[in-house]
This record gives sequence, C-alpha cells and structure tokens, in this order.
Amino acid sequence: MSEHDTWYACSGYENDVVLATKVKLSRNLANFPFPSKLKGGDGERIQSLVFDAFNHFEDGEDFQAIAVNRLDELSGRILQERGVLEALDVKAPSFKDSGVILRTDGRVSCTVNIIDHVNLAAFAPGMNFDEAIRLAKDIDSGLQKKLQFAASYDFGYLTSRVEDAGSGMKLFARLHLPSLAAEKKISRLATELTALELSLTASYGSASGGGAALGYYYDISSINSQTGTEFDQLAQIASAVKKITETERNARNNCKENMKSFVKNHICRALALARASIFMPLREAVDIIGGVKWGLDIGFLEGASDSDLYALLYRIQEAHLEYVLKNGSLTFEKDIETTVMKNERLRALILQEAFQKIQIIGGV
Repeated sequence: MSEHDTWYACSGYENDVVLATKVKLSRNLANFPFPSKLKGGDGERIQSLVFDAFNHFEDGEDFQAIAVNRLDELSGRILQERGVLEALDVKAPSFKDSGVILRTDGRVSCTVNIIDHVNLAAFAPGMNFDEAIRLAKDIDSGLQKKLQFAASYDFGYLTSRVEDAGSGMKLFARLHLPSLAAEKKISRLATELTALELSLTASYGSASGGGAALGYYYDISSINSQTGTEFDQLAQIASAVKKITETERNARNNCKENMKSFVKNHICRALALARASIFMPLREAVDIIGGVKWGLDIGFLEGASDSDLYALLYRIQEAHLEYVLKNGSLTFEKDIETTVMKNERLRALILQEAFQKIQIIGGV
C-alpha cells in the first residue's frame, strides 16, 4: 500500500480545522485476568483466540495479525507514529504475548494483551465520528460472535483502567488551532473542555519556550467512558469540536484583519525556511507545516490541500524516513554520513517537493 492510499491522505469534513477523528473500544475476555495479571499460558491463549476471531471475518484476508515480539524495532516505531501502538506498549508485563492486527487500508487496528485484552481503534479523516464509530462497532460485533467479553449490568464493559469502563469507548479529534493560539485563547479553551470531561493536549509536544503546541496541532479526547451512554459521549465531544471549529474560523478572520503583519511574517518565514534548508529537524518541520497550513487556510497561500499537509506530517516522522532510506536507493552529498543527517536531509527534500507548487497570493 502506498502512502497516498492511507486514510490520512484522504480529505474529510471540516478538514481546514479538524484533521482526523478516532474511536477506541476497550474490551476484555471473560474468565481471564487483565493483561498485567496474566499467568502461565493465559496470554498466549488470548492472543490465539483474538487472532482466530479475525480470521473468521468475511473479509478476514484484509487483516494482518502479528505478535508484537516478532516486529522489528523499526516496524514498531512506525506503528507508534501511525497511532496504532503507544510508546509505552513495549513495557506491558505480558509483552511477549501481545499482538497487533491491522486492516490493509490502515483505518482499523487492534492491539491484544497490551492495556486490555482487546483495544480496537478506527480512524477517519476530518470530522467524522460517525464513520469511525461505525468501523469500530462493526469489528466489535464481529468479534463478539466468537468471543465473550467481560461486562456487568452495573458497570458495563470491564476494563483494566477504571476510566475506560462503562461503554469502553474513547473519542479523539486532532485539530489545527493557530488562530486561537495567536489570540492566546488556548488556556481558556483547555479549562472549558476540562469542565466537559474532555482533555486538550499538544499533538506533537509544546513549542520551544513553553508556548503553544508545536505546529498549533492539538488533540481533544474524552476523559472517561462511564458518564452517560455512547450517544451522550459522542454528542458531548462532537458538539465541542464543532464549536471549536467555528471559533477557530472566527479567530482566523480576526487575525487576517487585525494581526496581518504578524500572520504574514509567521507564514512567509515558515515557507522560506522550508525552501532554503539543507537539513530539517523534526520539530522544525512540524512547526513549518503548521505555519504553511495556516497560510493556506487564511488565504495568504495557495497550491496544496489540507489532506496533503496532514499526510506530510506522517511522511516526515523519524521511523518513516528510516524506512524509506532502508528500502530505497537514495544518495546524498558525500559529507552526509550519519543516520540523523540523512533523515534531516531527506526531510528537507520532502518538504521542498511538497511545497513546490505553493505560491504567495497577492504579493504578500
């Protein structure tokens, strides 16, 4: 599957602000302890049962299952960068019996014996919680034809983390909020979301100097799965994301009218730095992509789409670049010898190619 066939390279609803949505379902098999308490052959038995359940799907050939301990280090890091595995997964007590199942289009993944026996994840471009939930629930229903999940009338689905019990569902959205950050409204937004039992975190870490999120990319997620029904939980985050989307667009108009010099400086510097650099560190690249996207959305630049730039954020990650270098036949200047230098050189070339058609509008 090429990079252009992946879900994050597709356009979606409200794509100028909402880059992607994700739903996670946590499940555990009845009559087995949680992964951290597994003994003997329990972990291997669970892995076998879950893998077999996927094999019985009508489209079972579209799923690939593999034991995590059989993944090489680079493949594991790529799955982390794609949001399938978490950085701490390798520390799971039952790591030797952990597994991962991937659908060929990348829209659905499932981990086994890591946090819970089964952690399903479904991804959709743009703001599309309904599609992500549909994908996850289809897999959940298929698994329940072969597996019995632990649940009770009083507590719902039983999970290793108390906050995940109940519906077992967590909802996520990745947003680009440069205008709200420029107006210094992110702290207030985070406080408002906390009151709604939603969290706001930096997608790629904070910018230097303790400022806004790197590239102005933020993740909004539900905090617990216990309050209300699945419908209530969906309505809560969908309403919040919709409101934030409208607020960001209003702030964008305000920045364009009242902060024009600041915005132009930020955008033009980002584009110039990308085009002139020989080496490009990851953090700088994320910041540059965020700045260029702001320029496109605010109307100062043209020549690329929001989905193009979101896919670019995956293409420039460290493990993805190492994979390209390992499997390609690229050659660099003689003095570029180390892996770090090669990664940063390739990242600079990727940005320059991606920005080749981008133009400044109206002589900005």
